Amino acid sequence: MAKAQKSTRDLIVAAAEKLFYAEGIRAVSVDAVAEAAGVTKRTLYYHFDSKDELIAAYLEGRDQPNLKLFRKWFEAGDGDVADKVEAIFVNLARTARHPKWKGCGFLRTSAELANMPGHPAIRIGAAHKKKFEAWMAETLAEAGAVEPAVLAKQILLLLDGSFAVVLLQRDAGYMDVAGRAAATLVRLALVGANAKTSSERVSAST
Repeated sequence: MAKAQKSTRDLIVAAAEKLFYAEGIRAVSVDAVAEAAGVTKRTLYYHFDSKDELIAAYLEGRDQPNLKLFRKWFEAGDGDVADKVEAIFVNLARTARHPKWKGCGFLRTSAELANMPGHPAIRIGAAHKKKFEAWMAETLAEAGAVEPAVLAKQILLLLDGSFAVVLLQRDAGYMDVAGRAAATLVRLALVGANAKTSSERVSAST
């Protein structure tokens, strides 16, 4: 019984994800989600108390897969840590060239819910971005970058900024440019770290 219920819930979330991402959360009704999932509206409300709860489940379902994909692109990138950071943007640019690409689901949802800061989906979206930022800061710290927490924020700003501009201009080239900017910032931070280390060594020897 529990397995059947979980399967039905997953079916509903999958239908919601497809519709919400393609059309936006406000444009899609609960009836449309139920129809796409092949269930009755009553069954949908058995698994979700409200549309808001369904929206939150939609974003929650994208959280870990998206973060895992970013890590995969980073790890698969050739070169140093700066090249690997740029690889995230390069892969996003390739994804953005697909005709069905509609931007970042977290950012688009937050824009639609801008007048509802306490909405659970807003909290999930904010937490998702913080997880990316924390992972990036940790990765940059391990690489020896200067001020890794600040650098991680700068990379996140370039990432989300490119999401917005590419969606508006329909030109994935902006994402490539943002990636090169991110790589430049990382290299400068690494050079700064090496210079600081060299200066400390000189001071210690005098």
